[in-house]
Amino acid sequence: MKLGELLERVPPIETGADQETEVSSLAYDSRRVRPGCLFFAIQGEKTDGHRFITEAFQQGAVAVVSERQAPEGLVARWVRVQKIRPALSQAARRFFDDPDLKLRLIGITGTNGKTTTAYLLDSILQTAGTRTGMFGTIEYRVGDRVIPALNTTPESLDLVEYFSELVANGSQAAVMEVSSHALVQERVWGLHYGAAVFTNLTRDHLDYHGDFEHYFAAKRRLFEGEGAAAPELAVVNVDDPWGRRLLALANPRRITYALESNAEVSAKQVVQTASGLSAKVTTPQGEIEIASPLLGRVNLMNILAATATAVGLGLPAESIQEGVSRLSAVPGRFQKIDEGQPFLVIVDYAHTDDALQNVLQAARDLTENRLIVVFGCGGERDRSKRPVMGEIAGRLSDLAVLTSDNPRGEDPILIMNDVLVGLQKTGKPYVAEVDRHAAVRKALEAAREGDAVVLAGKGHESYQVMKDRTIPFDDREVARAVLLDLGFHSGAPPGKNRNSRRP
Repeated sequence: MKLGELLERVPPIETGADQETEVSSLAYDSRRVRPGCLFFAIQGEKTDGHRFITEAFQQGAVAVVSERQAPEGLVARWVRVQKIRPALSQAARRFFDDPDLKLRLIGITGTNGKTTTAYLLDSILQTAGTRTGMFGTIEYRVGDRVIPALNTTPESLDLVEYFSELVANGSQAAVMEVSSHALVQERVWGLHYGAAVFTNLTRDHLDYHGDFEHYFAAKRRLFEGEGAAAPELAVVNVDDPWGRRLLALANPRRITYALESNAEVSAKQVVQTASGLSAKVTTPQGEIEIASPLLGRVNLMNILAATATAVGLGLPAESIQEGVSRLSAVPGRFQKIDEGQPFLVIVDYAHTDDALQNVLQAARDLTENRLIVVFGCGGERDRSKRPVMGEIAGRLSDLAVLTSDNPRGEDPILIMNDVLVGLQKTGKPYVAEVDRHAAVRKALEAAREGDAVVLAGKGHESYQVMKDRTIPFDDREVARAVLLDLGFHSGAPPGKNRNSRRP
């Protein structure tokens, strides 16, 4: 494709580059530059793409796109644009022949619940006979390929290239988690969504956004349209006060859901057990009887979000029922670990105060005995939530085991001290253990028949980020190994496992 054709939607501020130059690929990472490539130099949070322009030219780039003026000697190979990320997105869409327009895009945003809602919607769509792709915090699914996620929402070039692959494979829809970072950084610029879903807004990423108003403004951009028309369908949680503010926007169609407030999609006759949940879900299509192996009130809310979206998209009730029932678990999202122990063990990604509160309340609903929580706070993130999380853990549990999460460049002891400010105010029993493996073991050793143990914060993650290294660590695998070491195993006869007696 000629450079001039590629830049039709990205009018340059100035350029001396030959518009007849043939472009064979696009890249924003110099390591992916090949002969004939157009290189986009992006100033990121940690890395400046302009530092790698010489390397890009050495590897065969034909020109550079940048927000900056051309350095002396590079005018003939330079394209200056107003904003680099919209330029990258629009160039990618043009290069790959607008694959996003050939898919029904469903974007999900919010602080908590995005991942499980995405998995549920993906299951419902596939049950209805729709071939899908899925992009989120855990992984990207592109046809038969599963790619570990680097970001919740990929960079626009990668996303459009994945869309192109989906179209080539005969897919008709893509379900996406859309993060506030991606919206502010314009990684989804120009994409038109068939549906946008809002789950909730609670304390998170305030170190990046500054305050709740800016955080909400980032989320709102999905519903307003980023360089494209507003989504055809807005799906809004009206239990959330920030969600109710979205109702003032002029989306073509809207459907609401809630557990506590008046909404078009709601639940009644809810039954929760340690094996799953069931409910009658009221919708504009009529009542749908839902049965799911997912656990807890938090997942009921996610089911309502997915159901409301599916109803708004016109999917049949039978597909919603079956799609929900077919999803047995979401990695690290209120995930049950069962090695035959006589107490409940749950692993969850909850790493914000609201998420931790929701998870502990949901776990409390599933036990008549003690609730034990293992938790910590990440380093180099919003410090203001640390004492709040400590207070929630102490207040809602019977025993809190405070440990490290991903300390990154901070001293884990100092992070824990911040959390202790809130935890100690509750006057509840707690244990402080900086080694996360040892902390998990202490919690499981303390558990007795009928208790519930929640391992919060890391969920699906299979690593722990330290100051000078990243080590393998998976709460799910550590819990299984400790349970087996304590003498539990799923094939043991009842009453033969250690700790099977009540205290």
